[in-house]
This record gives sequence, C-alpha cells and structure tokens, in this order.
Amino acid sequence: MEYDQHVKNRLKRIVGQVKDGLNMIEQGENCREIVTQLSAAHSALNQEIEVMVSTNLEQCVRESIKQDGKTENLVKEAIDLLVKSR
Repeated sequence: MEYDQHVKNRLKRIVGQVKDGLNMIEQGENCREIVTQLSAAHSALNQEIEVMVSTNLEQCVRESIKQDGKTENLVKEAIDLLVKSR
C-alpha cells in the first residue's frame, strides 16, 4: 500500500508531540501537562492507525473483489490489527 503525504505529515506531528513530552519531562514540567501532551499523541496515533487500517481494508477488498471475490479473511485481518493496536 502506498501512503500519501497526509499520512506522513500526521505521523511527523505525532513524533513532535512525543518529543515535546520528553522535553517537558527533562525540563521538570508539571505531570498534568506532560500527561496531557502524551495523551494527545496517543489519541492521534490511535486515530492514524484506524485510518490506515480502514484505508488498507478498502483497497484490499476492492482488489480482492476484482480477483476472486473473497473478502472474509481481509475483514478478520483488519479487525485483528485494530484489536492488536489497543
């Protein structure tokens, strides 16, 4: 699967949030502020995983329908990925 620039940009933003959290720890910031920062990164990462899995599933289903019409395993794999990410 090919990923567009939006996916890469969102992941870079998440990396920045995690780095900011680390900087906050190193600077002795308040725990509440650090947790808020890291929670934002966690939430954004979960959303990105959901987008990636759903986009990939859609593409795989379209391709499978063209080839043999079997999609049962694709849906199970996508659900397994989402469960694993939690």
